Formats: sequence, C-alpha cells, structure tokens
Amino acid sequence: MKTRTLAILAALGATTIYALNHTIAKGVMPNHIQPYALVMLRVIGACALFWIASFFGPKEKIEKKDFWRLLICALLGMGFNMLSFFKGLSLTTPINSSVIVTLTPIFVLIFSVIIIKEKVTSRKIIGILLGFIGAICLLLFGQEIRNDAPNILLGNFYVLMNSFLYGTYLVLAKILIQKYHPFTFMKWLFLLGIFICLPFGYQEMTQVDWLHLPFDALWRIGFVILGTTFCTYLFNIFALTQLKASTLSTFVYVQPLIAIVFAVVTGKDHLTTVKLIAASLVLLGVYLASRKHKVHP
Repeated sequence: MKTRTLAILAALGATTIYALNHTIAKGVMPNHIQPYALVMLRVIGACALFWIASFFGPKEKIEKKDFWRLLICALLGMGFNMLSFFKGLSLTTPINSSVIVTLTPIFVLIFSVIIIKEKVTSRKIIGILLGFIGAICLLLFGQEIRNDAPNILLGNFYVLMNSFLYGTYLVLAKILIQKYHPFTFMKWLFLLGIFICLPFGYQEMTQVDWLHLPFDALWRIGFVILGTTFCTYLFNIFALTQLKASTLSTFVYVQPLIAIVFAVVTGKDHLTTVKLIAASLVLLGVYLASRKHKVHP
C-alpha cells in the first residue's frame, strides 16, 4: 500500500475518533469530571504513552532554535486548543461542536498561505467550499436540543476558538515534523502541555471523586486518553508527513457526518433528506481537497 494512501487512512482514522469523541466525552462531563480536569488526564496519559513509544524511535534532540516554535505548538495544540474544546463541548451539543470544527480548514488555508507560502489550487478551494456548505447545512438542519447543554452560544464560541487554534497548530507543526520523528515531536509537546494545562485543571482534578467513578465514566476517560489523544495525534502527525496541512485539515469535514451516524445508531438523532445531501457534499469536498494534483510533462 502506498505511503500516501496510508496517510489518508490515518487522517480518516483520526477524524473518525474525533467524531465519536463528541458524544463519548460529552457523556462524562460534568457529572463525573469537569472539562479542564479531563484535559489534564488527557495530556498526562498521552505524555506517558508517547514517552514510552519514543524508546522505539530514533534518539533525537530538539535544536535550541526550534524550542520557541515547539512551545508555540504546545500552547496552540496541547494547551489552549484542548481547554477551549472541552470547555465548549461541556456547554454545547455534540452535533454543534462536530459541525463548528469544520471551520478549521478555512483557518489552515489562510495560515498556510501566509506562514509557509503553500500553493492552493482551484480544486482544493472548491473542495473546501463544498465541504463548508455541507457543514453549514448540517448545522442549520441537524441541531440537537439537549438538557446537558447549558450555554450553547458560549460553548459554540469556545469550539470556534478551538478550530482557530488547531488550524494554526497544524501549519506550524508541519514545519517541525519535517525535521523530527513523530515520537520525538509529540513527547515534548505533551510534556509542555502538562505545565500549560496545570493552572487550569489542578483545582478541578482535586474535585473528582476518584474512588467512586463508575465504569461508564472510566471507559469514556480511557477513550479520550488513548483514542482521542494518543492515536489521533499520532495519526495526524504521520499524515502530515505525506499531506499538506490544508489537505489534512479538510478531513475535519467528515466529523459531523460520522457524528450524526453515531447519534442515529445510539438513538440520539434521525436521518433526513437534507442531512443525506449535506453528507454527500462533505464527502465530495474531502475528495476534491485531498486528491493529489498531477503535474503533466
């Protein structure tokens, strides 16, 4: 199997996990654990896993000149990005959050052109626009009213900030991943992430009733640590070695599609003609944006 194909499968795997996370992580907040405490568990668990995994990778040292860029990546991708997303998810609905994150490619496209001078083809722009239209359709006609969404407007704003921060992170990470092995890159990012998130999550960590957490909460927390964090960041970093940052970001359009399917299977939503049309636009947009441009001799 070609390396580019594996990268596309990795990107699809990551976005699938993210899509499930909207509902799975929502189920553990805030009754069992507050959002910032969940973020702390996420970065601590992933940090441990990446440091263990790094023993099977090359022994590398981060150059001094790259430490500032590494710190910025940690702030954007391991700190404020996670804090804003989980805070937003605790206030809004899973379907809302899964649709709002589809704005990430717009930010990535802008930053890619400004920061790394990435060339954008007309087909990629069309793909992003089609996916965006599909996402807007899902937002307008696929909303879910839930009792555990106390402030949808504020929650949506937090998730929007997450998209902005994550889009910037993808562009900056693309530069560093060309120099360092994914294990080296991620273990330092998550180590820095612990110190960044600690001031926000420490108090909420002390409020968790650890001895009486039910199994339903434990497996959801485990999914967030192993799946939503370790696997997704590893998959995305691998995908970045073969795909442009703007291409990788367009896979976020698949999230609302999978999130709605998951909601239907679990009895949380139902399918309509509008949602099927919107989902088709999402898939077409991802296909056009991820298709490699051929250069004819």
